[in-house]
Amino acid sequence: MIKQIILSSSHARLRYWTAIFLFLMILVLGSLPGARQEIGQVASGVLLHSTAYAGLTFLLFTGTTGSLAQRAVKSVLTIAAMGALDEYVQSFFPYRHGAVSDWLVDCSAAVLMTVVMCVLWSHYRIRSSG
Repeated sequence: MIKQIILSSSHARLRYWTAIFLFLMILVLGSLPGARQEIGQVASGVLLHSTAYAGLTFLLFTGTTGSLAQRAVKSVLTIAAMGALDEYVQSFFPYRHGAVSDWLVDCSAAVLMTVVMCVLWSHYRIRSSG
């Protein structure tokens, strides 16, 4: 059942665009004054970054086409660009700051999630579309 719902190609386009939408929401909500401080009381920056960008990686990996290697490269490079853009945008706000360490957490989460997805893809023998 999980394979049909989240690993099949039937909703791939929806997963891809959901990732784009969620990233834009991260940019917008992260730019609100005080928003980061409020959520920081619930979870650390490392936890927030790793969870958010691992989730985005999952959506991108399952929302793109190609072989495992192509999906992996597309996902990690897209997350690296998204993370860099997020940190760049933060640098424009006096109450936020961009940090290379946050970007590295984003990239690490993407690589780890990509490895997990490659293992799942191979284990369930999911046929790559495209």
